[in-house]
Amino acid sequence: MMEAVATDSSSGSGTSGISGTSGSERPRRARRTRMSGAERRQQLLEIGRTLFAAKGFEGTSVEEIAAKAGVSKPVVYEHFGGKEGLYAVVVDREMRRLLDMVTGSLTAGHPRELLEQAAFALLDYIEEYTDGFRILVRDSPIPQSTGTFASLISDIATQVEDILGREFKNRGFEQKLAPLYAQALVGMVALTGQWWLDVRRPKKAEVAAHLVNLAWNGLDGLEQKPRLVGHRKN
Repeated sequence: MMEAVATDSSSGSGTSGISGTSGSERPRRARRTRMSGAERRQQLLEIGRTLFAAKGFEGTSVEEIAAKAGVSKPVVYEHFGGKEGLYAVVVDREMRRLLDMVTGSLTAGHPRELLEQAAFALLDYIEEYTDGFRILVRDSPIPQSTGTFASLISDIATQVEDILGREFKNRGFEQKLAPLYAQALVGMVALTGQWWLDVRRPKKAEVAAHLVNLAWNGLDGLEQKPRLVGHRKN
């Protein structure tokens, strides 16, 4: 029995001598998770979006983008061909997002409520995607596949133009003037949005109500305390 105990002890010490520590006590090495190509591309897009919003296109460098991502410059070139390519994708995404938000919001039957929905959609975008809006309202240094912010506003105005055209017809107005009024309405909301981007006062619902007040009633018929007629109140 003494021999058996010695054998067990020897076996245990032998194992200890080989490993130095038990399996549960071994120091763990930090594992670096390797990103997939799609994950790395998304990471670079998010970093680029933040930097372009804060510094603009000219103020942002490939070196800074790569450093923030923890990669080398060639990785940025591999995914986007350079800063211009990354910027183009960021702008394209933001323009599509804003256009979808505005056009997707136009569901009401009453024209005044449609105006409210369009105003809310733009203000929602500014509030939720502030960096994206800051990028869009800057003058783009390179051609974009979806154009410029001005062309985006024109695309939205086209959606509104159809609605105004029907309303003009019902009221006996000249339908050919619908595009002019559509551009004026959408431009007013967009420029007000640029102003509200920084001041953020008054509250979003109040801004929407005043925009619709001017668009719907005109200067001569302005309501002192405009109210929202749609279901949404904030």
